[in-house]
Amino acid sequence: MAGRLLTRRLLSLFDYKTEKYVIAKNKKVGILYRVLQLTIIGYIIGWVFVTKKGYQDTDEAIQSSVITKLKGVSVTNNTESGLLVWGPEDYVIPPQGEAVLFVVTNFLETPNQKLTYCAESPKVLDGHCAGDSDCEEGMTVDAGHGVMTGRCLRMDGNSMGTCEIYGWCPVERMFKPQWPLLTNAENFTIYIKNFIQFPKFSFSKSNVLETTDDTYLKNCRYDEQLSRYCPIFRLGDIAKRAGHNFQDMATLGGSIAIMIDWDCDLDKGYSNCHPKYHFTRLDINVSNKTIASGFNFRHTRYYKNAVGETYRSLFKVYGVVFNIMVHGKAGMFSIIPTVINLGAGLALMGAGAFFCDMVLLYLMKKRTFYRERKYEASR
Repeated sequence: MAGRLLTRRLLSLFDYKTEKYVIAKNKKVGILYRVLQLTIIGYIIGWVFVTKKGYQDTDEAIQSSVITKLKGVSVTNNTESGLLVWGPEDYVIPPQGEAVLFVVTNFLETPNQKLTYCAESPKVLDGHCAGDSDCEEGMTVDAGHGVMTGRCLRMDGNSMGTCEIYGWCPVERMFKPQWPLLTNAENFTIYIKNFIQFPKFSFSKSNVLETTDDTYLKNCRYDEQLSRYCPIFRLGDIAKRAGHNFQDMATLGGSIAIMIDWDCDLDKGYSNCHPKYHFTRLDINVSNKTIASGFNFRHTRYYKNAVGETYRSLFKVYGVVFNIMVHGKAGMFSIIPTVINLGAGLALMGAGAFFCDMVLLYLMKKRTFYRERKYEASR
């Protein structure tokens, strides 16, 4: 008996099952089936083909180059530096016109430093001392400005002092500026020249208007509607588009991202591929400024006096960092993704029929009756 049952099981593997169509006069399941069909058809047409353009082959491997150029002049006049005129060669770092650049808006200068002996700054905590034993000779001061000589310099015997150091003296002036010195910086302009290419489609374009008019770039400013192919931006307008006031940023500096987005439907032609610009500030969080906001660094200028002694001026410069980032995607009709997405849609239609079969055969009151009509064994 057990042998016969096993034999039947093995032989059933070679049975062939063919579909049998049964027309079920059930309005509920019929309505459900049509609703599923319309939903799937709407999804395929509306989302897959219209919204996501599933009939296109895409290229997201955008190749891009960015060249920048700044223009504008500002004047500063303070005790340490005197009257200075700042041009792009002074306030743009680095000057080569790269995709990441720093524009000086403020600075603190410590002039006429030379290598000699002086007291460490009282604002450097590791430079404080109560006696010579706190200033170990030959050791550097953590976060300080030089090498300790072993002497503690105090006003009197009852006060705390600071260690004497050998370094660039006088030590750096350490305080926060209260206002920007390059007050005209918001009127500087930045020219962003961007070349892009989608290698899959051999398509290339620039964000500069293709014209033979030499005066076009001298007179235009970027406008999303009127002059989208004039990539010349006023720095104050960039900060405003990022949701901030440039003068507020100019005192302690900041960081702004300039994003150029190329989303090109090449089926619509060359003239319908346009750059879109987005601006956002990066050095603060969404809700508030933090102690990490702002941007600054130090650099020096060295020179020698008439007798050959080396001096330097130390600059702590504040300013705005501009990070220019390029993203893009291009699409063009291709039969392969079209066929794949149509096939996926037809499979979904079959899944709708399968779902209605499950409802009819297992959830309806007459499920036993429908199962008897749908499945039939023949020899």
